[in-house]
Amino acid sequence: MTVSPIATLREQYDDILQRLDQAGTPDQREAVKREIIALFKTVDQAIGELSTLKEGIRELVDRYKQMQASHTPDTAPQFTGQIPAVHTSHIDASTLVEKGWHLISLGDYDGAITSLQKALQYSPGDTQGESLLGWAQMRAEQYDEALQTFQRVLTKEPANSLARINVGYICLKKRIFGEAIEHLSKAIRLDNDRKATLYAHFYLGLVYLERDMYEDAQTFFRKTLTLGPNLIEAYYELGRALWFAGDRDAARQMWEDGHKANRFNPWGTRCQETLELVDQGQEPPRG
Repeated sequence: MTVSPIATLREQYDDILQRLDQAGTPDQREAVKREIIALFKTVDQAIGELSTLKEGIRELVDRYKQMQASHTPDTAPQFTGQIPAVHTSHIDASTLVEKGWHLISLGDYDGAITSLQKALQYSPGDTQGESLLGWAQMRAEQYDEALQTFQRVLTKEPANSLARINVGYICLKKRIFGEAIEHLSKAIRLDNDRKATLYAHFYLGLVYLERDMYEDAQTFFRKTLTLGPNLIEAYYELGRALWFAGDRDAARQMWEDGHKANRFNPWGTRCQETLELVDQGQEPPRG
């Protein structure tokens, strides 16, 4: 079993503390003083090395996120951006929120939920912490809990479009289509966050596709590609909307375009696989 370096330093601290209490002569006190100085320098150096290592781990997180994004097809909102600035004076809360952010990036949603719930105990009602908690719950498919968390955010920040599209996504997954349309349409009307506006159009396309309203779905997917040509999943879903509407040549062309747009993207791969599937006389997936 590996001994923690912190535990070793703590043992040195406890030993010095005990001998400091027992130091009765000037020579003993001087010896203890030298050990205190040495321990301080050791801990200070360790803090510097750990800070450097922590920055390196952040780079590992970023590289993992890039790799994960290039291999896993997923229609959920992509988790990107800088570590949030937490508006709290409690250092434990900000540390736990940052830890939660990193754990979401790594896909450890259960760990992120635990960390963020602890952060909110120190800083109740912090919007950044609640938003991240809702995101972690959503990705862990704890949809009811995530819905409640994001609704608390929207109560305090009605114009928070990212929280609103996440609510729309959750309603889509729970097949509460009316509420999904309401939240996603409002995000489009707000138009105060480019990413939120893009995903609002995309999710409205999915809502109408789920309801077999193929022309409406096509309209929103086309608008999605106008706003974000690199959102390759929109090519795939637009192809499905065209196929199920009976326009099979256009569907094939859309999947070809999606694969050509980014053949290394998992959705570009999905487009190519769907083309091969229909060329074998099979139907594309319904869901």
